[in-house]
Amino acid sequence: MKRRNLLKYLSVLPLSGAVIGSESSFNPLMAAEPEFPAPQLANNQPKRIAAILTEYRPGSHADVIIGKYLEGFNQDQMAPYPESKIVSMFTEQIPENDMSRPLAKKYNIPIFRTVADALTMGGDSLAVDAVLLIGEHGEYRMNDKEQKQYPRFEMFLKITDVFRQYKKSVPVFNDKHLSYSWRQAKRMVEISKELKFPMLAGSTIPVSWRIPAIDTPFGKAQKYAVGISYSGLDIYGFHLLDGLQAVVERRKGGETGVKSVQCLEGDECWNFMDQNEWVKRLFDQAISHSESRVAGNMKELVKKPSVFIVDYNDGLKAAAFLMTGLVDDFTYAVDVEGEQKPFSTLMKLQGKPHYHFGCLIKNIEIMFISGKAPYPVERTMLSSGILDFALESRILGYKKIETTELARVRYQCAPESYFFSKGWGSNGKRLD
Repeated sequence: MKRRNLLKYLSVLPLSGAVIGSESSFNPLMAAEPEFPAPQLANNQPKRIAAILTEYRPGSHADVIIGKYLEGFNQDQMAPYPESKIVSMFTEQIPENDMSRPLAKKYNIPIFRTVADALTMGGDSLAVDAVLLIGEHGEYRMNDKEQKQYPRFEMFLKITDVFRQYKKSVPVFNDKHLSYSWRQAKRMVEISKELKFPMLAGSTIPVSWRIPAIDTPFGKAQKYAVGISYSGLDIYGFHLLDGLQAVVERRKGGETGVKSVQCLEGDECWNFMDQNEWVKRLFDQAISHSESRVAGNMKELVKKPSVFIVDYNDGLKAAAFLMTGLVDDFTYAVDVEGEQKPFSTLMKLQGKPHYHFGCLIKNIEIMFISGKAPYPVERTMLSSGILDFALESRILGYKKIETTELARVRYQCAPESYFFSKGWGSNGKRLD
């Protein structure tokens, strides 16, 4: 690294405001070859990753993702490690318990003042082979829909501005929602298609250990689906919906879009369940897999029940419940054409140090190494949009919202499944 570039290390400035790109028509087709070719590496060299982060503190998503790249999948400084390597970092915020500075020093990783510098390593060309965008955690404003306004979109624009400047592009992984805003989420996918780089996003839930280790039959019609989880509408509502979308997108005809979304809470949530036989039946089937269900009267245990009701274009109806006080895991059930019993499973997570994030990293690595995303980024785009409109329904008095833009989404996933089936060993570490 040239001496003049050393001054760009080890300090952080807030991100400046980004110019939001103009709307363009959404092309649902996956891109083939990249318009801006990725930098070329010598054979067998590890892929070089730039980590673009909001903050890096104990227990944050940066900790349980970047930590596995730096200190192994089990975060014990022992093999196995991911094949790719973190070579640069940018962090927008530095909390008192920041981990980025000590770990960067320990592993000799430069921290740059800007997103662009992290991608160019302070030089005058794109110097990395992939980007991890982790815009989760940190001090950010909450809007009137109680969505935390993480700057994932703004950071993404800064990343893709570098691609445009140097006419090169590399794979990008975006952690969790694409954005709290449907318009921004859609725009991010449009840009990835425009610049023709592979993109992956979303939750750990769809790829985590399943009990039983099954997937919805590929190419069979589905009529009804239910998911059950817990915690906040925004923070865990996304995880719940991303897991739901992962099992319903495999239905006959692929994903053909969502025509309406509604949120209900309190007594109206219970009434919805009581008035719809399919809801109660699939709710009971899904929750039968829960390992955390609390015994007792459900309506007394859950103080603030809520449900997102999703009507798909092809007739599939889904209900995603947040039942804090009853469970603290993720379970699903789906009626599948020609099957006597519904598909149902637990998508199981694991406590500290959150080995299930290794399941997500394994899929990220597929894209970084092969240049192809294992599952469509449109899944997370649609999950992000469903959540945004559901929270809009809530502040509009729980009104059913016709979602004309979500109704235009079309995509087809591959028949292969990418979740993990082996779980955790006696020492608590992931088996795979």
